[in-house]
Amino acid sequence: MSQPSFPAPVCAVDVHYRETGACAAAVTFNAWSDPAPEMEVTAEIQKVADYEPGRFYVRELPCILTVLGKLPRPPRIVVVDGYVWLREGEPGLGFHLYEALHRAVPVIGVAKTAFDGSAHAVPVMRGGSTRPLYVTAADIDPDVAAAHITSMHGPHRLPVLLKAVDLLCRS
Repeated sequence: MSQPSFPAPVCAVDVHYRETGACAAAVTFNAWSDPAPEMEVTAEIQKVADYEPGRFYVRELPCILTVLGKLPRPPRIVVVDGYVWLREGEPGLGFHLYEALHRAVPVIGVAKTAFDGSAHAVPVMRGGSTRPLYVTAADIDPDVAAAHITSMHGPHRLPVLLKAVDLLCRS
């Protein structure tokens, strides 16, 4: 008898750096409007690369891949804290993740601050905030990605599950 087939989850990831090393976290959920994660996973990373301006992905990407490797099944979409595209045609962390996942999993980037030249990012207004989130994407239409982020649970600027993954990697 075959096992029941469950849809792959959406996964939000974040990394928090410490004096030495980092903690990467992932939360999975099945519907954009879910109020709580299906699963929470963390990975302690003992050694991380030094920060290099313009090459943030060199530091962050190995941490994200480590925590994604701890999931019991691959996600159907990954949401990262940052940009997929910094500027039109200039890859950010999210695009490097998309490449590392062999272009098999769409990636949505959600940034809290505007990046110089990021006019292509779709602004998303949530809650009563007057400051948008900035959404970019790989292998998913940016407007569809922005609609997903808009539909996420929570009354504030930052959706509940994105806040949850941020807190998880900091704890």
